[in-house]
Amino acid sequence: MQRDALSVLQHVFGYHDFRGEQRAIIDNLIDGDDALVLMPTGGGKSLCYQIPSLVREGVGVVVSPLIALMQDQVSALNALGVRAAFLNSTLSAEQSQSLQQQVRNGELDLLYVAPERLIQPRTLELLHQSPLALFAIDEAHCVSQWGHDFRSDYLQLSLLHREFPKVPRIALTATADPRTRTEIAERLDLTGARHYVSSFDRPNIQYRIERKDGARKQLLRLLRAEHAGEAGIVYCLSRNKVDQTAQWLTDQ
Repeated sequence: MQRDALSVLQHVFGYHDFRGEQRAIIDNLIDGDDALVLMPTGGGKSLCYQIPSLVREGVGVVVSPLIALMQDQVSALNALGVRAAFLNSTLSAEQSQSLQQQVRNGELDLLYVAPERLIQPRTLELLHQSPLALFAIDEAHCVSQWGHDFRSDYLQLSLLHREFPKVPRIALTATADPRTRTEIAERLDLTGARHYVSSFDRPNIQYRIERKDGARKQLLRLLRAEHAGEAGIVYCLSRNKVDQTAQWLTDQ
């Protein structure tokens, strides 16, 4: 039985309602149309392809550049009861074969795969043998040769439109100025896709710069005066400095 986007949002992911343009993006994809989404980190990009993958028939194929990111997402989805898996170099030959059979049988909702794995002939053959709901290209700014996150394998992802012309695609990023958005659309053959651009204004985030004068004492004063009892992250320039700072904070 086909599921409704709102019921999936509420009963699978536990959210009461959509935020911003999530609903419009999700409906666009469910209807079989392409989309290019620019949304800040924490804005809910993942739901924009996860929910359509659960609503549409077939498996949603998610292109992700980082193995650790794939594993985190799959673990979180599995905990919610979503049939998700990743296909990458961490799997044994036996595990990979078993997973591929699940994909062919339509037994998965979401499949995460690295771009270099996706463009391999054997992977494309697998996908041609499988029911597909959509393609989601995460971290789409990796296709831009202007950026420091450029990945050459992303340049070949335009083949998805050629190989699977009836399968909707969505490209997502939190990092793209107008020039980069144009480049993403052109390089991924998404020039006909609808663009959804959300504001980067994050009123809960502030930047503050202070002259360093006894860095450890400044850090301790900041934590005690402004963030007592709260959790946070302290970044350092090296692993050794992290260890030293963590030990010092623990001693305090």
